[in-house]
Amino acid sequence: MSKVAIQIVEIGESSAKGGNHTLIMKEVMGDRRLPIVIGGFEALAIHDAVYAIKRPRPMTHDLIKTIIEYLSATVLEVVIDELRENIFYAKIVLEIASMEHQIDARPSDAIAIAIRFNAPIYCSEDVMQSAGIMPSSKSVNNLTNDNSSENDSGNEIKFGSKLALLHTQLREALAKEDYERAAKLRDEIRNIEKKSTKN
Repeated sequence: MSKVAIQIVEIGESSAKGGNHTLIMKEVMGDRRLPIVIGGFEALAIHDAVYAIKRPRPMTHDLIKTIIEYLSATVLEVVIDELRENIFYAKIVLEIASMEHQIDARPSDAIAIAIRFNAPIYCSEDVMQSAGIMPSSKSVNNLTNDNSSENDSGNEIKFGSKLALLHTQLREALAKEDYERAAKLRDEIRNIEKKSTKN
């Protein structure tokens, strides 16, 4: 699996209901961003780890860190390795007694633990290509130019014009660095394109 190193660049409040936050990851050797919607508790756990904030009693991710250390294990790396139906999946790679073990995890939990161990965080190239976005004007090069020509199918004309509008909105969101909106538009574009290929 080809993978790229990523790092946290921002944790912002999400406009969606439910107290969610948007975690923005950036590739270390490039400009692509990977926005991931996470829960409020997970956002707090990542924030505490980044700023080395100690709570009076251990929070869940601090407890997990203590257990891992008690078992004489090491966190080698964390990998966001899959995207299925707009849901990200990750693995925590542990070394125990010179043997590697991959533990399934949500990306937010995996990242919160990686930071506590100063372990590297990666994203598979497939996931980055599928869900990553380029900020500002650089994004234009990654978007298709949807100037649909007329044909016999009214559905295809409607499809093309809607897709063109979504791409325009995506470019505008990226120019404003509104990554949460950009991620939603990206997902909507992907869903439309999947439906188009099935027809």
